Formats: sequence, structure tokens, C-alpha cells
Amino acid sequence: MGRTEVVLKTTEWIQHVRDRLRVEKSCQKSYANRRQLGLEFQVGDFILLKVSPWKGVIQFRKMGKLGPWYIGPFRISARVGKVAYRLDFSDKLRQIHNTFHVSQLRKCVTDEAEVISLVDIQVEESLTYIEQIMAVLDRKVKVLRNKEVKLVKVQ
Repeated sequence: MGRTEVVLKTTEWIQHVRDRLRVEKSCQKSYANRRQLGLEFQVGDFILLKVSPWKGVIQFRKMGKLGPWYIGPFRISARVGKVAYRLDFSDKLRQIHNTFHVSQLRKCVTDEAEVISLVDIQVEESLTYIEQIMAVLDRKVKVLRNKEVKLVKVQ
């Protein structure tokens, strides 16, 4: 085997590796493009705001393991540039800057049929309310080691 044959095999191998890298790069690009969301909101839409889960830091007056991932809903008051939006906050959150990147926002989708009217709920001074049973759907007795627990499913 001469020197020219070795050089030809090496260049063929390099070309083969480059072709494989080009194919893999295009696959990775298609995966990345599929995951990117072209999120756009309109002024007046309701959105949820992502809360950074910083450990030990009180963020938006929520703290601990059971703190929410998203808070809101908030109304969009203006669009700032291509990827930022200005939100209308309540008086409690006025000290927080009100302009956020689109990656920190999520569209708030609500079902109008599931909204509970606050007029129907009577809250007493002790911050309690009375639930009214409409129907008993099921009854069951759960047997533990030492006792029996009666379970009732109500609507």
C-alpha cells in the first residue's frame, strides 16, 4: 500500500465523518426548533407568571416547599419589544418590576363554567363557611386494626 492510497482512505474517512456530523447537527436542530415555542400574547390577555423556586427566599410572599410555580392571573397591559410584556399587578405586588420576558409567562386558560360566584358563598366573621350537601353518593366502612372508619361520599 502506497502513500497515496493511505491519504485517499484518510480523506474519504474525514469526508464520511463530516457527513455524519452534518446529519446529526440537522437532527439536533430539528429537535431544538420543535421545542421552541413562538409565544405571543395580546394586550388584555390573562397570563400566569412563573415564580422562581429559590430556596429560602421569600418570593412573591410565598415560601417553602409547597409554594406555587405560577401565580396570577394577571392582565397584560402593554407589549415591550418583541419578547417582553408589561403586566397589571395588584396593590400588594406594586414593589415588583412589572415587565417580564415571554419565557416567564404562561397563558391562563379558564373554563367559565367552573368559575364559582363569590356572591353565593357566605363567609362569616371567623372566616368559615357552611357547605350544603346535595346528595349522598356512596357509603363505605374501612376496617383498620383496632377500629372501623365510616366514609361517606357526598356531592
